[in-house]
Amino acid sequence: MEFPKLTTPRLRLTEVQVEHAPAMFEIFSNPEVVKYYGMDPFQELVQAEKIVQHFKTSFETKRGIRWAIISKNDNRFVGTIGLNNLALGMKKAEVGFEIHPDFWRSGITSEALRAVLGYSFEELGLHRIGAVTFPANDASTGLLKKQGFLEEGKLRSYLFQNGHSHDALVFSLLREEWQAN
Repeated sequence: MEFPKLTTPRLRLTEVQVEHAPAMFEIFSNPEVVKYYGMDPFQELVQAEKIVQHFKTSFETKRGIRWAIISKNDNRFVGTIGLNNLALGMKKAEVGFEIHPDFWRSGITSEALRAVLGYSFEELGLHRIGAVTFPANDASTGLLKKQGFLEEGKLRSYLFQNGHSHDALVFSLLREEWQAN
């Protein structure tokens, strides 16, 4: 399967490549970005290179799709967005994303998420998209709710980060709910 390229008015969503690793390192090494990501900040560039390879392997094995978010305006790498735990036979996946703080509160993540949801429901034929967030991550929970996701509940001590267990909130959006919006 060829990697799906998506476009929006301001963005190009394309396959994450090794040349994106330095920009990814800048994002994933920022404690504010990974504060609610369920992992500790990157310490070395090789960690970003490994995650690029992980994204590639996930796509090749049909377990996930991760797009680089590229600004059309200046060709800048903004962050990534994608489908995790992709199960085509079960018609479900989970969405995840992170962007550089320079782009927070700009509507970029909403724009990228709408494109990914459209592709997921219309092209892949998925029925359910889930999301897992830290309860304190108001930006992500607000974004998910704005896009029509419903909160399903809390997973106790589901995430482990910075030496501690953390609860997580589970959200989902079904195809018919997305189509109704």
